[in-house]
Amino acid sequence: MKYFLLWIFLGSSVLSSGQSGQFCGTDEMHHQMFEQRPDLNPGIVNAYDRLEAFTKDYVKAGHEKGGGPYIIPVVFHIVHNGGPENINDSQIYDAVKQVNLQLRRLNADTTDIVDQFKALAADCNIEIRLAQLDPDGNCTSGITRTVSPLTAIGDHQVKSLIQWPPDKYLNVYVCAQAAGLAGHALLPSAADTIPEWDGIVMQHSYVGTIGTSDFFRRTVLTHEIGHYLNLQHIWGGNNVPGYYYLPVADAGNCAFDDDVADTPLTIGWQTCNLSGQSCGSLDNVQNYMDYAYCARMFTYGQRDRMHACLNSPVAGRNNLWTLTNLQATGTDGSLNLCAARFEADKRIVCVGQTINLTDVSHHGVESRFWEIPGGNLSSVSDSSISVVFDTPGEYAVTLTAFAGTESVSHTEGAFITVLPAPGDVPGLFESFESQSSFDTRWEVVPNQLETNWDIYTETGYESTRCFSVQNFQSSYTSAFEFVSKPLDVSSLDALLLTFDYAYARKENGPSEVLQVAVSTDCGATWNVRRSFSGNSVLNTMGDTIPFSFVPSDISHWNSESVTNITSQYLTDHLMIKFRFESRSGNNIYLDNIRIGHPNALEIMNDSRTNFSAWPNPVSEELHLRVHDDQVLEKIEIRDLSGRIIMEQFPILLTSDSDFVIDVKALSAGSYNLLAFVQGRLTVIRFLK
Repeated sequence: MKYFLLWIFLGSSVLSSGQSGQFCGTDEMHHQMFEQRPDLNPGIVNAYDRLEAFTKDYVKAGHEKGGGPYIIPVVFHIVHNGGPENINDSQIYDAVKQVNLQLRRLNADTTDIVDQFKALAADCNIEIRLAQLDPDGNCTSGITRTVSPLTAIGDHQVKSLIQWPPDKYLNVYVCAQAAGLAGHALLPSAADTIPEWDGIVMQHSYVGTIGTSDFFRRTVLTHEIGHYLNLQHIWGGNNVPGYYYLPVADAGNCAFDDDVADTPLTIGWQTCNLSGQSCGSLDNVQNYMDYAYCARMFTYGQRDRMHACLNSPVAGRNNLWTLTNLQATGTDGSLNLCAARFEADKRIVCVGQTINLTDVSHHGVESRFWEIPGGNLSSVSDSSISVVFDTPGEYAVTLTAFAGTESVSHTEGAFITVLPAPGDVPGLFESFESQSSFDTRWEVVPNQLETNWDIYTETGYESTRCFSVQNFQSSYTSAFEFVSKPLDVSSLDALLLTFDYAYARKENGPSEVLQVAVSTDCGATWNVRRSFSGNSVLNTMGDTIPFSFVPSDISHWNSESVTNITSQYLTDHLMIKFRFESRSGNNIYLDNIRIGHPNALEIMNDSRTNFSAWPNPVSEELHLRVHDDQVLEKIEIRDLSGRIIMEQFPILLTSDSDFVIDVKALSAGSYNLLAFVQGRLTVIRFLK
């Protein structure tokens, strides 16, 4: 008797074309589970024995299902941290389509099946359908989204976050990682013993053929569904307690079988060798349960084994396709219009740039009507449309979906932000002291997380406000971004960007990253100019801080500059992006972002410890501040020829208070500010 454990993973294989996937640790994990959880072994063995006995009798009796295919209700749980693993609905729809094409032998590439196996290629008469009703009977798209750092692990822990009753739904979890593999699934015998672990976990880049995945990886989910329905790897990759595992492509695998009569013995393949004869006869390398990534087929014997599983009470698989359950999950074929929804490929664009929107309403949509006041729409009724805007601003999107005389509508206010192009200023100084000023200069890239970049009002670099991601409690593994509105720097011959930041690691671990990037095509592409990472580079505290970090002293801050924004970027629509890649770290703070000509941003070496002025460039008011309890006695503003334009004294300004100079009357150009602090001269060049 061969006993099969849980945790089946599809691993890696390599096509002769050079494309590759991820390797598998299936049998090793079998062996490990038997050793680590011996208390589970009796239950799994009992369930396995019952299912195998039932399968043998079922196949022998030659049962055939009438009245249409077996329908399996499915729900996709997207577990994410705002990263690329948060795939859109369209990629899920494509994955369902690909699985059903393969299960029903409708995939066009069946014509490529080796002649010897074409007659064995079966329509498995099984389909998956996205649930339309959740366990409480509420309308659903069959897709849920949960924010959790567990996405970076992708083992059985993710199933503790959310699970719909496994005897009613096939739960598929989409994560950033799948325990280092492409995907893994529980065999029914293990799911019967550990129902809270029932389901399939997929790495997002192996789901469907679009989005973050590709056509090469389309068969991975089908492979995992094979395991979910009690199919073994085609070489019989099993594990008997006390035995060693059967690694793929091991010559000894010819002594074992997958308990399917019409799949020839094989050692298993990691390359698409269609003429391989590893055990004395031609191997079925194109089988979905092999590792060769050129799969095209299931055999009739595999179909019968899956049908037996669907008729067995083990793990409740026999309840999935019953009419009662199909009605309860909304998968009985009656489409009920219940929600209008849409998604966009981007939400921040420039004037003249195209946004693509897709209708993902559910269910049974027959027609639709788009409303985007102020936008130029390619269509008001197509399922996918494009829209272009002529004027900067924020725009709402409304979609009304129709099914016969029924209709549902959904509106998202300020869903699209349109930025001016070209830009209208040659530089800026951002001190984060004014929310309205910030709103006119920057946009925070939306995410679905509980936190993002936001104004922090308790501290700053010698001020009470800055910009921060409060990330200590969240332990996110994701990216947080904000971007400038386009700047017209085409008149400059050089550009400098400087800023202050404070950050501390929470604990030793993966490095977090702060990046500064630029774009000259309204954010379609970005070029990284500076990247700060590693505990010794990014961490301004020099050590880990095991509590929520707040900079409380000027020594907690670093000042940095970006000097390699070269002439190719000096256009009339330059955009700047700050990106913080968090990996279970701590809070980060930014302040005093200066963008302008190097001469305009030039500050004497002692300015940080003596005197500072902002904003720079300036339009109306220039703010002055002295440091370290010193006294500002006199100021002069001179043009570049040395002529005094403005003079003020005595001022006697001490630290912790600002002095404001009205410079509205100054003509546009460069000036020198001369500050006399306790008898010492500091010169700052600024741009009006």
